[in-house]
Amino acid sequence: MGYSVIAPGVSDTVRAPSPIRLDAIVKAYDIRGLVGDQLTSDAARAIGFAFGSFVADRSPAVVIAYDMRESSPELALSFAEGVTGAGLDVVMAGLGSTDLLYFASGSLQLPGAMFTASHNPARYNGIKLCLAGAVPISLDTGLARVRDHAQALLDGATPDLAATLGTITERALLPDYADYLRSLVDLTGIRPLHVAVDAGNGMAGYTVPAVFDGLPLRTEDMYFELDGSFPNHDANPLDPANLVDLQAEVIRTGADIGLAFDGDADRCFVVDERGEPVSPSAITALVASRELRRHPGATILYNLISSRAVPEIVTEAGGVPVRTRVGHSFIKAEMASTGAVFGGEHSAHYYFADFFRADTGMLAALHVLAGLGEQPGPLSELVAAYARYSDSGEINSTVTDVPGKLLDIRAWAAQHGGEIDELDGLTVTLSGGRWFNVRPSNTEPLLRLNVEAPDADTMAALRDDILALIRT
Repeated sequence: MGYSVIAPGVSDTVRAPSPIRLDAIVKAYDIRGLVGDQLTSDAARAIGFAFGSFVADRSPAVVIAYDMRESSPELALSFAEGVTGAGLDVVMAGLGSTDLLYFASGSLQLPGAMFTASHNPARYNGIKLCLAGAVPISLDTGLARVRDHAQALLDGATPDLAATLGTITERALLPDYADYLRSLVDLTGIRPLHVAVDAGNGMAGYTVPAVFDGLPLRTEDMYFELDGSFPNHDANPLDPANLVDLQAEVIRTGADIGLAFDGDADRCFVVDERGEPVSPSAITALVASRELRRHPGATILYNLISSRAVPEIVTEAGGVPVRTRVGHSFIKAEMASTGAVFGGEHSAHYYFADFFRADTGMLAALHVLAGLGEQPGPLSELVAAYARYSDSGEINSTVTDVPGKLLDIRAWAAQHGGEIDELDGLTVTLSGGRWFNVRPSNTEPLLRLNVEAPDADTMAALRDDILALIRT
C-alpha cells in the first residue's frame, strides 16, 4: 500500500504552524479529541510516523485495531501509512475491542494502537497506544516524545522517510482472542445460565458472540448492532442512566445476570437477577478470591477508591492486598513490580497477569459467570459476601478553585479527627469505619468524590457534609 507524505518539505516558502495542537488532545495515557477539528487524518498520519519512529529500534511492526465509530477506519489507515513511512510493517487487525488489541500486542509481542474514544460521544475519537506485550505508554515514558515529533511534522518538518517503506497486512484475530479467553476460565462444566448483555452498540456486539460461542449460556442480546452514533444510550455504564434498559431486560426475561459493556468493551458492569447493580468493588473481591484459589498467597491490587471490603477479603483469603493510585498505568506498573496476579478498579477496569497485565472486561465477565454457574444460588446471594459497606459511587463537582477546596477539606478533616492520606488526592479516614476520597481531575476543573461507610444512612450524611464543602 502506498504511503502519503505526512507534510510536504519546504524550500522557498515557509509553512504556517498547523492549527491542530496535539498538546490539547494527547492526555496523560492516551489521545482523545474531536474528529475533524482536533483529530484528523493528517494528525493520525503524523502520530503514526512518530510512534513508528519511536518503536523502530525495538520492533519490526505495529498492530492496529479500531472500534465501530464512523471515523475509525480512516484514522487507523492514516496512522498505518505513518507507521509504514517510518519503515515498519503494520498488522491490521481491523474491528476489535480494546482488550482484543491488548491481546494482539501481547500474543504477537508488537507495539499496538487502538482507535477508540471508549464511552465518549460519537463526535470524538482517540488512540490508545502500547508497547510490545501490551506495556502501557504515558507522557513520562514516551508519549510526550511521540506528541512533539508529530507536532513538528504537522507544523512543516520534513519526515525522514525510511529507505524501504513498510507493508500493511490484514489479520483476523477475533477467533484467537476468544480461544485465549476461554482457555483462562473453564465454563464448560457450569450450570446453564440465562444472560442479558447490553453492548451499547459498541464493540461487545462484535466480541461477545465469539467468546460466548459453545458455552452453556443463553443470551438476551441488547444493542449488538455496531453503531458509533450510539442511538440507544451512551456506551458508558458508569452512568446509572445507561443501565436502566439492562435492568429492565433482566427483570422482564428472568435472566440470571446482566452484563453491560462500554464502547470499546474493556469495562464490564454487572447487574444481578433482581436488576440491581453489583458494585465493581464486589466484583474485584469475587474475582480476587477465585484467583487466590489458583495462586495461594498471591498479591492482589486494588485502587484507593475501592471498598475497604476488598483488602479485608483478600487478607482473609490468604492473599496480599496492595493499594494503588487510580489509573491503568499505575495498576500495570504495580503489577509488574509486585508480581500481582490480579487488580481491580472501582471504575470496573479489571487487570489480569495472565492477560499480559492488561485490563479486560470480558475476562472479568467470564470469571463472574463461572462463579455464578459453579454454585446453585442467585447472583445477589453470591455477591452479598463481597459487598460489606455502603458507597456513594463517584460524584463529580465543577469548582473554580480546586486548591482552595482541598484546603477547606483538610481543615474539615483536622476538625473531625480525620487521618489524611495523599497517595492520590486526599483520602480521609474517620471514626466508625467512615472514609472518603477527593481527587482533582487531570484535565478539567473537577473534584471527584467517593464516600464509604458501614451503612447507607451514615454514608449519606458524610457524603452530604463533604459535598456541601465542595459546592459552596
